[in-house]
Amino acid sequence: MYNIILAFITAFLLTYRVIPAIIDVAYNKKLYDIPDDRKSHTEIIPRLGGISIFAGLLFSIILWTPFNSLGDLQYILSAFIIIFLIGAKDDIEPVSPMKKFGAQVLAAFILVFQSNVRISELYGIFGIHEIPFLASALFSMFVIIAIINAFNLIDGVDGLAGTIGLLSSIVFGYLFYEVDRIELSIVAFAMAGSIIAFLNYNYTPAKIFMGDTGSLLIGLVSAVLAIKFFEINKEQTNPRLFIQSGPIFAISVLIIPIFDTVRIMTLRLLKGKSPFHPDRGHIHHLLLDLGFTHMEVTAILVVTNAIFIYIAYSFQFINVNLLFLIMAGLAFVLTGILVYLVKRKKIA
Repeated sequence: MYNIILAFITAFLLTYRVIPAIIDVAYNKKLYDIPDDRKSHTEIIPRLGGISIFAGLLFSIILWTPFNSLGDLQYILSAFIIIFLIGAKDDIEPVSPMKKFGAQVLAAFILVFQSNVRISELYGIFGIHEIPFLASALFSMFVIIAIINAFNLIDGVDGLAGTIGLLSSIVFGYLFYEVDRIELSIVAFAMAGSIIAFLNYNYTPAKIFMGDTGSLLIGLVSAVLAIKFFEINKEQTNPRLFIQSGPIFAISVLIIPIFDTVRIMTLRLLKGKSPFHPDRGHIHHLLLDLGFTHMEVTAILVVTNAIFIYIAYSFQFINVNLLFLIMAGLAFVLTGILVYLVKRKKIA
């Protein structure tokens, strides 16, 4: 328990102290985000905040994880470093989408085949239980890459990606603590400490953005925690600690980035566009169009995410497919109402 608390405090303090220096360097080297028609900010803002998040996270994990608990953590940290490097390179000097994707594939490959961060069972979703190894490995790599990019895509308003990442870190960190997986709880709470320190500079008026370095890293950490939860929960023998609809609960923790990404890419494909074609169709853009501020948008989406977590946990005992349909249906209804309100406002 003390290691977890110390990891949180260390990550917070290091990140908090590093950010002012990064802001100065970013301005001196002109490494800032310039507003355009698709951006929701109007001033130039440094975009290297993810470097401080990575520094706090990595240092804290290495310092406070007990040596006998390291296990496969070395491979997880290797994947973190790969994503950090490609994210930092993109924030300093943009890289091609294929190079970014290649780095994500490499990180996912290391996690799946070296650290066994792999989804081996779906608890009966769509009738699927145990998954053959090759299908499991490919599916797990897809999930990791999808979650990484989902956080990158929701990083469009102040505090949103960071606060969703904070929520997922706290939820998974607590669950890992409960089942005595201290090394994973340390990763989660070190991430939480770094994010809280960063958010102090990112909430409106934002002094710094996390950039791809931060959003990709938070996405990767969230993917690792979610998949590890899948597998550890499956093996849990204590009825008090076992969550019956494990996959649905894990999805609920990341419902905002997952649902928004699936929704926006599907809409783009239906319009005959590339799923990666940038636009202002994200849920946070719709809320901005209704007149909410950045902080109000972040608060609305984080509270909504928390409600989905509560629903998934409270109704975990019903049929897993029925719970999936309820969660998906609720997400579609709420988004449909939001789209209707935006259209009505534009007509008015």
